[in-house]
Amino acid sequence: MFFVDVLETESLGNRSYLAGGPGSAVVVDPPRDIDRVVAAAARRGVRIAVVAETHVHNDYVTGGLELARLTGARYLVPAGAEVAYARVAVADGDVEQVDEGLELRAVATPGHTPHHTSYVLQEAGRAVAAFTGGSLLIGTVGRPDLVEPRLTEELARAQHASAHRLADRLEDGVSVLPTHGFGSFCSSSASGGEHSTIGAEKAANPALVQDVETFVRELLAGLDDVPAYYAHMAPVNADGPAPLDLTEPRRADADEIARRLAAGEWVVDLRSRVAFAAGHVAGSLNFEVEGQLATYLAWMVPWGRPVTLLAHSADDLARAQRELARVGIDRPAAAAVGSPADWVVEGDRPASFRRATFAELAAARRHGEDVVVVDVRRDAERAHGWVGGSVHLPVHEIHRRLDEVLPGTVWVHCAGGMRAAVAASVLDAAGREVVAVDDGFAAAAEAGLPLVTPSDDAAA
Repeated sequence: MFFVDVLETESLGNRSYLAGGPGSAVVVDPPRDIDRVVAAAARRGVRIAVVAETHVHNDYVTGGLELARLTGARYLVPAGAEVAYARVAVADGDVEQVDEGLELRAVATPGHTPHHTSYVLQEAGRAVAAFTGGSLLIGTVGRPDLVEPRLTEELARAQHASAHRLADRLEDGVSVLPTHGFGSFCSSSASGGEHSTIGAEKAANPALVQDVETFVRELLAGLDDVPAYYAHMAPVNADGPAPLDLTEPRRADADEIARRLAAGEWVVDLRSRVAFAAGHVAGSLNFEVEGQLATYLAWMVPWGRPVTLLAHSADDLARAQRELARVGIDRPAAAAVGSPADWVVEGDRPASFRRATFAELAAARRHGEDVVVVDVRRDAERAHGWVGGSVHLPVHEIHRRLDEVLPGTVWVHCAGGMRAAVAASVLDAAGREVVAVDDGFAAAAEAGLPLVTPSDDAAA
């Protein structure tokens, strides 16, 4: 009997897979932190014989090369991918033995990238699961615009053809096991669930129910923003990532933290947004370790800028290191553990700002306060409606567009509070008086705030 274990990286919206039989296994699209993979194989009591990449990843640093070196596994990489290291170049139809009676068959599925390859797990010659990477996702497909803008439409058409290729050659009961689609920005739209089969995708996936022209038109119209750090991931993966170093970073005292801030470096406070608002080192930025730390910090920080981490505990610091290493921020310049009392130089006091609800924002407007409302959601979110009179500055752009924020007290909101806290910390560091709206966006209408939709805006 075969098994498939899911190794989830929730913060990036990705999944890796360990699949095999009684003696040996394959790992598909491994994460950077391969200790998780090695531990999973040890629990199963299997040898990692094969490591397979569906494509050169755009959204995270792979652990595949190091895992193959460590275990002696055969490292499968699509033949069309240009990489700088030795690997087994896989072409359409190639078969790799995983265990007795268990094999992996490569299926060319271009679209997410030109060289994208899916892998069909076959037991006794019968397909039982398809590792679809960034091709056929659950309820959608991987986005086709991450390689080269001039190739986007061509790759969108290829996605449609690849989805049909998988659907046509596999039975309805075959499990669909994608790498992306669980919150990943590599997904072209929101994923439709946690588990699926070829039959379920045939019934509902736009790539399989729409004609190619409709599919391409709607796919391209619905593409969301691309995190800036994606531009750095594919080159790192093609060159061959360095082994991961998760040793504890050097500790910094209050004077060093102040010097790094004065030098224009990023000092990142990993504590909760509630704790940060109550007191923090002036000039530091708040990216909660419990939030989408890797995605938003890597998206916003100038690439290569030194980062110092401030954490409540050593465990939070270690967790943040692991998260950031997955997206190529390998070593913090320094770190500190404790509270603002430990991080503020003698004679200074921690900075702070207010947190509020949409109801409090509505009250402030009614009372005639000098209120500037900044919406830091993404374009696709704002397209469904926004608070009348608000300024739109997506969180990943706000640090570069501070001059667009009008004078007055800045009330900043997102969809739930996490990104508003990031933006509030940026504005606070820039010397603005800020209020972070820590509330769900649905509460805006309930509070009586006027909401505008694109149709309203056009009519006006």
